[in-house]
Amino acid sequence: MKASENNYAFIDSQNLNLAIREQGWELDFKRFRKYLEDKYAVTKAFIFIGYIATNESLYTSLQKYGYILIFKPTLSLPDGRVKGNIDAELVLHAMIEYQNYSKAVIVSGDGDFYYLLDYLIKQNKLKKLIVPNRYSFSSLLRKFHLFMACMNDLKIKLEYK
Repeated sequence: MKASENNYAFIDSQNLNLAIREQGWELDFKRFRKYLEDKYAVTKAFIFIGYIATNESLYTSLQKYGYILIFKPTLSLPDGRVKGNIDAELVLHAMIEYQNYSKAVIVSGDGDFYYLLDYLIKQNKLKKLIVPNRYSFSSLLRKFHLFMACMNDLKIKLEYK
């Protein structure tokens, strides 16, 4: 890691969590934060997450591990599911913080970030696109394969035990 690097991570928590669980394991967020710091020189890690009052202990733990939480109000759907789409907030914060970071690390397999990724590459501001599951991500992201890393092989390193 270069001393001059000051990279920020922007993490789609829902996409990350669901994609990792689909693979049959649970992410250790403390280890993941350290991984981002060591591998990609991430000094600030923003995690975008829907706010649910009963999850306060999770939020406290994430903050203790060094994440900056950006909350989105959630809606309870008639079928009992909770919805809290964070795409706009992630893009907005990546641009609000644009002058403060050297490069961005985007953690998501969601194609809704296509234009953000495209813009960051054109500005030489994308460090890495981390896709949680190489077998299940938007085909729109294939264009960014040179910047892509997948988390499938990180189970041994990052699994919560």
